[in-house]
Amino acid sequence: MFKKKILFVASVPVHFHAFHRPYMKWFSDNGYEVHAVCNGDFEDPNIHKLWHVDFERSPFSFSHLKSFNQLKKIIDENNFTLITCHTPMASVITRLAGAQARKNGTKILYTAHGFHFFKGASLWSWLTYFPAELMLTNLTDAVICINDEDYDLISVKGSKSASYYKIPGIGVSSKRFMPISKNEKIALRRFLNFSQDDFIIIYAAEFIDRKNHKLIIDAIHKLSNTIENFKVLFAGRGVLLEKTKNYAFEKGVSDKVVFLGFITDIEKYYQISDIALSASKQEGLGINLVEAMMCGLPVVATIDRGHCTVIDHRVNGILYPQQDSDKLSEAITELYSNNDFYINLSNEAIKKASYFDIKNSLEQMSKIYKIYL
Repeated sequence: MFKKKILFVASVPVHFHAFHRPYMKWFSDNGYEVHAVCNGDFEDPNIHKLWHVDFERSPFSFSHLKSFNQLKKIIDENNFTLITCHTPMASVITRLAGAQARKNGTKILYTAHGFHFFKGASLWSWLTYFPAELMLTNLTDAVICINDEDYDLISVKGSKSASYYKIPGIGVSSKRFMPISKNEKIALRRFLNFSQDDFIIIYAAEFIDRKNHKLIIDAIHKLSNTIENFKVLFAGRGVLLEKTKNYAFEKGVSDKVVFLGFITDIEKYYQISDIALSASKQEGLGINLVEAMMCGLPVVATIDRGHCTVIDHRVNGILYPQQDSDKLSEAITELYSNNDFYINLSNEAIKKASYFDIKNSLEQMSKIYKIYL
């Protein structure tokens, strides 16, 4: 029997791995043939076919014409019912390459995981990405946002021929990320070679400039005089990893920082930690903070559109100004020294994180899919 085809598009396979498996499964379970395209390898039991396209993330790469032709050929030859695209440059190319298919009935949805233009972004970002995104809404059936700022802007400025939606993030599994008891926490710490007496702080993020690990090292340098037994866990990899290690050494805090590398069981490290941090310069949402909150951690993060969607200041976490290591250090110290405040934030973090559960995200997203299928 002929099955209608669905195409997922993202620049890199890690995006599929991190966010899209539940949505691919939803389509497969509902009788659709699921295809995916990215620059790399990816396996999932719900994918019928994986296509390769040489996507580049830079907006100024000369290879975009090649990836446009590769993708256009795939789209033109497969008669997709719906294309759902993600990541900025891959989504630009998808909407251009799918323009003719869309005239023939294919629906194209774009999920914006955080526009590059936002309050506080550089003039260069606004001049580069904003006009392009406005133009491309004419080639898009629906734009899906994950924070209020993005939705409020694009729904007003974008083409009236497109529809606009906001969903509670792309979803986090509460079956994987959950609080554990005090005794379980002690046992897990022992298993992972951490002390029961350590005050553990965690930041899960790629080592790139936007994630701003340097700010956290500046802050914990100041903590040495106020908190004796603390550890900072950095989970992730990236181009600035070695520079960050060197900076920690220069600041004299190497003995306080543990570089975990890329790990597939991040939930265990949230569960042994006391608080989670973000120093990011900008986020579409801040999925790492949602994961930590589901495990019962109060979070301390920079003031940013994505973080403000997740964190209610001094209710389930603490927001601090961008580039302010003093305020970050003060927030950590307050959570360390005020147990009642800590417990209140922990309880509220669990409540707020439930809104971003994959069940809620998938339920809302499936309603949008059904409009266009």
